[in-house]
Amino acid sequence: MSGLDTENPPERRAPLLDVSGLVKTYGSGPTAKLAIEDVSFQVHDREFLSIVGPSGAGKTTLLKCLCGLMRATAGTATFEGVPIDGPPAKMSLVFQDYSRSLFAWHTVEANVALPLKARGMAAAERRQRVEEAVEAVGLTDAMSRYPWQLSGGMQQRVALARAVAYQPDCLLLDEPFASVDAQTRFELEDLVLRLRRDYGITVIFVTHDIDEAVYVSDRVVVLSKSPCRVTATLTVDLPRPRDQIETRAAPRFAELRTELFELVRGLPVTTSEVSR
Repeated sequence: MSGLDTENPPERRAPLLDVSGLVKTYGSGPTAKLAIEDVSFQVHDREFLSIVGPSGAGKTTLLKCLCGLMRATAGTATFEGVPIDGPPAKMSLVFQDYSRSLFAWHTVEANVALPLKARGMAAAERRQRVEEAVEAVGLTDAMSRYPWQLSGGMQQRVALARAVAYQPDCLLLDEPFASVDAQTRFELEDLVLRLRRDYGITVIFVTHDIDEAVYVSDRVVVLSKSPCRVTATLTVDLPRPRDQIETRAAPRFAELRTELFELVRGLPVTTSEVSR
């Protein structure tokens, strides 16, 4: 794990991820569907950036383009200075549907070890990485259990452990807590913040929950309805570390939540912390 100060990530001159004029069209000819019209933004090293927008805006499509699972129709996306034309080696993705991303016939330990094994990592190092990651998500006692023996929140913790065991520079999360109850959601939000701090990673977090975006983020990119484009970027100037009760009770949290809600709805907002 990194000993870097990630509670207040420093600004870097060169962005970790640079997206410029990204366009995605499905199909061709008269039946073609434009999903992403024109998206540009940057993400800095160890930043926590959320992406919000209306349902069906194209958030998941955008994320797939960023992690190399889908090829953009036009525009560019570079990660650590290299154009993205396939899944980058130092990037991990956690899907919303954690039940499908885990192998039911593998134990927690085996599921977390899969990408490390595919990478050809030696058994001793692989086991150390797995043990550290599973401990980090609080599942050490469940190493020998199977996904179907775990609750939904615990299954998502396994998916997070598998992602961070790889020790990526950037972690992409696609609405990862949409299918869990409110209490589990709060616990998982704090878990991701702790993993970001302990591993010194950059996080790109897609969510439809405005309160969640304000709570976890350094900045929030707002997308329009489909075909999506960036309509605004909101800076979240809440102090870290954050607390589910104290942070959400702060007057500034309420102000930012209102600003973000208005931005998502397309209403005018006047604040120095919003860029368009």
